[in-house]
Amino acid sequence: MDDTNQAESSKISTSLELEQIEVNLFKSKTLYKPSAASRGVFGGQVISQAIVAATNCVNPVFGLHSLHCYFLLSASPAIPIIYFVERLREGRSYTTRSVKAVQNGKVIFQLMCSFHKPEPWQPTHQWSMPDVPPPEECELEEAIWRRRAAREDVPPERRDLFLTFAQEREHRPIAVRRAAKASIDEHGTLTYMSWMLARTGQASNYEAPYQKCILAYLSDLNFIGIAAETLKLTRGSKGPDSHAMTSSLDHSIWYYDDDFCCEDGLLYVVVCPRAASGRAVVHGRLYSRAGKLVAVTCQEGVVRANRRDPMESKAKL
Repeated sequence: MDDTNQAESSKISTSLELEQIEVNLFKSKTLYKPSAASRGVFGGQVISQAIVAATNCVNPVFGLHSLHCYFLLSASPAIPIIYFVERLREGRSYTTRSVKAVQNGKVIFQLMCSFHKPEPWQPTHQWSMPDVPPPEECELEEAIWRRRAAREDVPPERRDLFLTFAQEREHRPIAVRRAAKASIDEHGTLTYMSWMLARTGQASNYEAPYQKCILAYLSDLNFIGIAAETLKLTRGSKGPDSHAMTSSLDHSIWYYDDDFCCEDGLLYVVVCPRAASGRAVVHGRLYSRAGKLVAVTCQEGVVRANRRDPMESKAKL
């Protein structure tokens, strides 16, 4: 089997499915590599599958509340990933798991996650959800890319790229609807907002542990790529401001709710507070339709423009 792009499942349940091969050992069944600007298997799928493995090794009275992970090597979609769960701590209020993802004998991904017995009697606070239209009134991303491809001034190579983006988004297990155009507040912060809706094919009634796995999957969509948009790097073009590379380095999620439904839709609010030296960090907030802030996310990644180190040029003279 060669290392070609594998088709992404249109159902989230298929994308997250694992085979348990030992008490603490699991194996992926499907893997997906985006066809454009990607070096390996989609990071959100690796995160979510690792959470599925960890959750299967935890007492159900504990709920996932946080995770921190690193992407160490690009994964091939042609070879199954093995997930090894290590039971690090069993506490009365918190329990901790580590998950190593292995492919070809190498650790490609490392996850640390913590589970907590909920304490709903404690006081609460959250930032309010931005005022945006409901997902039914927002345009699908595939429609946006097809409209861009249809413009007469688009070069053929960029048109093909836009159509590839549109086709991929039509078959994703997550439908993405742009909630608003990127906006700049009075402090100069550029904010991107999209509705994320899981495609299941039927009413699934997934419980909280699985909803958290789905949230992890969709949290890697339209995330580090926002840094490239903030920097105004262009795809499919040439020059010092063209987009050369984007790749995730790490990813963190903090969950603050056990009652949300990814099929119903989550509003993803993303900002890029800093980009420099070929890296960038993005922060995200995920809200339910009812306005509840259910999770907070953070990621750093490689974000490079098509620019060379000036010292390399001098060395060649």
